[in-house]
Amino acid sequence: MASKKHGGRRTKASKSRGRGTSFFIAALAILALTVCVAFVSYLNRPIETRTTTTTAPFSPTTLWPYGQPEYSIEVPEGYEALLPDSQTPPVPEAEVATVPAQKPHIEPAKKAVESDSRPALPPKEKAKPYILTVREERLKEGRKPTLIIVIDDAGYNLGQLQPFLALPFPISIAVLPQVDHSAEAARLAAEAGKEVLLHQPMQALGGNNPGPGAILLGMKPEEAASLVARNLESLPQAVGVNNHMGSAVTRDEALMAATLDLVKKRGIYYLDSLTAPGTATAALCLELAIPYWERDVFLDNSGDKQSVLHALDEGKKVASTRGAAVLIGHVWSAELAQTLMDIYPQLVEEGYSLSTISKYMIRSATGDDDARPGD
Repeated sequence: MASKKHGGRRTKASKSRGRGTSFFIAALAILALTVCVAFVSYLNRPIETRTTTTTAPFSPTTLWPYGQPEYSIEVPEGYEALLPDSQTPPVPEAEVATVPAQKPHIEPAKKAVESDSRPALPPKEKAKPYILTVREERLKEGRKPTLIIVIDDAGYNLGQLQPFLALPFPISIAVLPQVDHSAEAARLAAEAGKEVLLHQPMQALGGNNPGPGAILLGMKPEEAASLVARNLESLPQAVGVNNHMGSAVTRDEALMAATLDLVKKRGIYYLDSLTAPGTATAALCLELAIPYWERDVFLDNSGDKQSVLHALDEGKKVASTRGAAVLIGHVWSAELAQTLMDIYPQLVEEGYSLSTISKYMIRSATGDDDARPGD
């Protein structure tokens, strides 16, 4: 009888353990199902609403939170001349269908920029920004050809920014407004001795989302100016402005006039990224007497090292013929920072000066030479 009772106790204990194990497995299954549902829900959210915390560099094929660089997929049909001949990508049919067949109608913006005290705007084809003349004059004087490197799209990821801050020569960092690390990126860049620009988002022709703080075609000029003013106030280190995307807005005279008038009042300069031809910027800057620059070369149409080196060669040719060249790259380009570091000694040996736009203009006014490597 004792043996039966003892055996009965073992049977009850075994059943109890079995029930506990089953409960544990069921709890794990419910937890796993909850995680899966949450993950699927996250993937179904719009990309721009997700929060990215990774510090790993983006590859050229990685989807950027607000669309790929405009010149990669936003160049409308017929505008392929914007890209180097060897790097013009095919335009997918799905994207060609979204591109307007004709240039959008742009209302004249004379009232936004004209006053009795200002001279009449010369024809656009004859308008020549003064800085282009300065570059050519300095080259004739025997000054060193100068490379001006601007790194766009800072503000999303501080890890991607660090290699560029460590470069031992002058560069400019263009910071997007109103993103997770905008203020900190501008502060770190200034502390590292780099020049800071506001990378002002503007609407593109192809419909890509330019991100927060963007100028859109439906805005009134005064609304656009107020927006840019707030963006500049959030980045007090900025000494210039360049456009992020903007193939549509940069061709709208009213919106650009309002933006550039603010730039003039702030005493800073404007750099046209030239994501589309026919922008209103050069002629308006000439009329308003605003320091104006424009992009000569994109460094990372393709993200591999050989393509970057090819783009640098193109920039060197421009600098050798015009006195200076503006080369724009992007903070998420995986190989760009290391390639610039590797090529730096060769650039010095070849006699090129590296500078920023502000330093170049100051040295133009004083008659000194360009900023030398390490300045």
